[in-house]
Amino acid sequence: MSPIFHMITGAPDPVAPFSHAVEADGWVFVTGQMPFTGVSLDAPYPEGIEAQTRQVLKNLQTVLAGCGLGLEHALSVRVYLTHFDEDYAAMNAVYAQHFASGRHPARTCIGVTGLAKGARIEIDLVARRGNSQAAADPPG
Repeated sequence: MSPIFHMITGAPDPVAPFSHAVEADGWVFVTGQMPFTGVSLDAPYPEGIEAQTRQVLKNLQTVLAGCGLGLEHALSVRVYLTHFDEDYAAMNAVYAQHFASGRHPARTCIGVTGLAKGARIEIDLVARRGNSQAAADPPG
């Protein structure tokens, strides 16, 4: 199957040469989203890590929706924070509200020295079509 390169109407414009998502064999790789409040790269970021986390998750949902998916399809997430010690707990509190209890994707959270356009947070993810139908209580 040839990959599908998704550019999603309503998602923020890319800050570099990339697609919003790339899909192959049911796997959807979503490019890291920034906390832009609009589609323009000149759109402001909200103040504070809680608001920026909400906006990033909203932008991820826009990209996923453009692919016919939602956060329930996310299998793996990477979170990048520029103020790790200061923002980790508050980011987690907002992040946790966006996933069903007991249905959190695998995740890595990384402290970094900088992100594009001075953001405090960026999140990317990998989703898969059909995984929301998986058993809530896997064998084991």
